[in-house]
Formats: sequence, structure tokens, C-alpha cells
Amino acid sequence: MSNTAVNVNNPKMMAFILMFGTFIGLFGETALNMALSNIMEQFSIYASTAQWLTTGYLLVLAILVPVSALLMKWFSTRQLVIGGLILSLLGTILAALALDFIMLLMGRVVQAIGTGILIPVMTSVLLIIFPVHKRGVVMGIMGLVITLGPALGPTLSGVIISTLGWPYIFWISAILYILLTISAIIKIENVSEITKPKIDFTSVGLSTVGFGGLIYALATMAAAPITSPQVWGPLLIGIISLLLFGLRQTRMDQPMVNLSVFKYPMFTLGTVMMFLGILMILSTGILLPLYLKGALLLTAMMAGLVLLPGNAVNFVLSPIVGALFDKFGPRFFVITGSVIIVIGNIMFITVISASTPVWQILVAFMILFFGLTMVMMPSQTNALNQLPRELYSDGSAAMNTLNQVAGAAGTAIAITLFTAGQNSLLASTPTASEPEILAAGIQYAFYFVGGISVLVLLFSLFVKSKVEVKESSKVTVKVAESVRK
Repeated sequence: MSNTAVNVNNPKMMAFILMFGTFIGLFGETALNMALSNIMEQFSIYASTAQWLTTGYLLVLAILVPVSALLMKWFSTRQLVIGGLILSLLGTILAALALDFIMLLMGRVVQAIGTGILIPVMTSVLLIIFPVHKRGVVMGIMGLVITLGPALGPTLSGVIISTLGWPYIFWISAILYILLTISAIIKIENVSEITKPKIDFTSVGLSTVGFGGLIYALATMAAAPITSPQVWGPLLIGIISLLLFGLRQTRMDQPMVNLSVFKYPMFTLGTVMMFLGILMILSTGILLPLYLKGALLLTAMMAGLVLLPGNAVNFVLSPIVGALFDKFGPRFFVITGSVIIVIGNIMFITVISASTPVWQILVAFMILFFGLTMVMMPSQTNALNQLPRELYSDGSAAMNTLNQVAGAAGTAIAITLFTAGQNSLLASTPTASEPEILAAGIQYAFYFVGGISVLVLLFSLFVKSKVEVKESSKVTVKVAESVRK
């Protein structure tokens, strides 16, 4: 792996703009989870409909991120960053002014488009402007952004909802987007090479239909059985489209996403672990607010404060893990973290009820995020470090696409199992109280999250601390000056 980095005037400022813009977008993934009950009441909708505010956001990201590898070869860094921030700004304003559920959902979609542009650009640019020996710290901070954004959403939004109302989640984000857009116009430099490859619209179509069909089917399972054509139809179409998309990429001279990144075993393993980690974060992010408010009857502010210590653990530990990663490598962190994740999930499964002391949920959430922080950043950094430079954008696009699919799948499956758990208790105990029914649904869904944590532990055993990677002869270290003007 080359130690060479592209020189820019202020790499730290560029990194800050990209990371903070991405943070706001990822915060937006789960920010409305704490407000779902308020929105359901205001717009007279059910949980299976309201969850589209999260699932739809992730659906757009999953569709758009694969295209990002192509966008980065057609548009300059400045164009993509500024464009992504402006779209995000427009989306938040539309959502803040929403008069009905459809308008709110459309605002979420527009914001998701902006975020879908920013996420892969951030990953690719950071790999280009910082040398490999500094990536542990940089990727540690980036890992903090990726995990803290969606994790902190319910906490911050709980305070905002209780004091100002849910539309102010978007107004505050809009103000921050304005400041970031001004900063980006001044500070962002072009660092990517524009090659303008031929656009394969068939690949774009297959990718869109594939990821869209898959996530739509998973989200619809919350309201319909898998035997319903509304579920298995999109699921089947999605799977077939993704298979055709993958097959087409392997036969193209200039694929939309270069799937050869998965020939690197540690990249594949790291991507899988990131996928499962994001799935757990987003599942927990939508389940706990429903539980704390619906079963334990906490206010939005109190529910948010219960989740704050877990987020604080993530905030403090991420840079430390990033700094130590450069010295110790990934293996120690991912195995230890995976064991801690399993312990956290076992605690959730065993203590959740309609009368659980709040401190037990607080401790379980802290334990869970202590483990996730030790797994996520090392997995991502180790995965991307395996790739030669010309595959950075493809590796970033592949990893970030799967992360968004994981988030959407986690949210959809969690709500589906939550509904199934409630129905199961109602069938056996028709006289159960509303908090008991809700707690049973949450506990049922956490069996799924616990199973995922066991998979993460098994995969962690195969992580290698050091993998020799030969730099491809095709790597072009020098970036043309004309591109960087």
C-alpha cells in the first residue's frame, strides 16, 4: 500500500466538512425514531407506515451509494460535496415544512440523496488525502461518525422533541448544512481523477431495482406476511436483479462497481462485519425508543438521556481505538469487542419487560456500544487498507452500499419481529396491558439482534492482524494538476 497522499492546503478542514456533513445525514437516519409516536398520532398512521421515514431514507441511500463510484469519476470533489450538501439542505427544509406524511417522506428522500453522495465521497477522499500511517486515527474518527450519527439520533432528537417539537430536528440540521455549504465552497479542493467512463444504464437500472426491491420487501413484511405477493414479488425481483447486476459487473471492462474488491479476503470479512454491526445499531436505534416511551412510559427527553451514556462510550472510545489500531492491528479489538457485544445483547434479552429498571437498559446499552465501537472502526480500516489505491472508490461504494442495506434491513426486520412478538403475546394472553404487549414485541426482536451478535463473534475469529498487500501496477499516484484546480 502506497504511503503517498495527495497534498491539499488544509486536509483537516476538508475532513471536518466531509465528516460533519455525513454525521448530520447519518444522524437523520434515526433522528425521527424518537418522534415516531408523535408523528403517528399527528398524521394518523400506523407503525408499519411510520417506519418508512427511516426505511425509506435508507432505501434511497442503498440505491444511490452504488452509483457513487461512477459519480466520483464524472464529477469533481467540489461538485459532489457542495451538491450533496445543497440537496441535504433542501430536503431538511421540505421536511421541516411538512403538512402531511407524504411531504415529510419526500423531504426525507431528498435529504437521503444528498447524504448518499456525501458518504462515499468522504471515505474515498480521506483515503486519498491522508497517508496510510495516519489512517488509524482518521478512520477512527470516521468510524465514530458512522456509528455515532445514527446512534445519537434518538438521544438528541428526544431533547429537541420535548423542548421544541419534531420539526426543529430539521430546522437545526438546515442551519448546520448552510454553514457547511459555505465552508465547503471556501475549503474543499478537487482530489479525485475525472475519467468520465461510459455510463452503463443497464447496470444502474439493475442496481436500483435490485436494492430497491430487496429493501421494499423487507419493510413490507412489517405489515404483510411473506406469502403475500406484495412481499415475495419485490423480494424475488430484487434478488434476481442483484444477481444479474453482479454477473454483468464481472463481464464489463469498466464496471459500475468493481466487484474484484471482494477478491481480497480481509476486505470481504471486514465488510461483512461492518454490515452486521450497522444492522445491530439501526435495529437497536428503532427498538429502544419505542420501548422506553411505550413500555416504560418515559418522556422523549428522558428516553434520549437513557441512551446518552452509551453514545458517550462510543464518542470517547472511538478515537482511542483508532490511535491504538495503528500499533496493535485489528484482531485484538474485534474479538474482544465481539464478546462484549454478545454480553450486551444477552442482557437485553433477559431484562426487557414492562417493569424493567431503567438503569439496566442504560447499562446494557453502554455494554453493547462499548463492544460495537471496538469492532466497527478496526473492521472498516482493516478492510479498506487491503485494497490498492485504484480500488478505493469501488471498495468504498461496495462497503457503504451494504451498510445502507444493513441499516434498512435491520430497521425493517426489527419492526417486523416487533409486530410478530406483540401478536404472539396477544394470542396467548388477550388481557395483557399495552406496555406488556409492547415489551414482548421488543424482547422478541432482540432475539434476532442477539443472533447477529453471535455471528459477529464467529467472524471475528478469522480476522488477521497483518496481511501483505501488493500495490497494483495500475496505481496512479500522481493526480493531474488540472483536476485539482
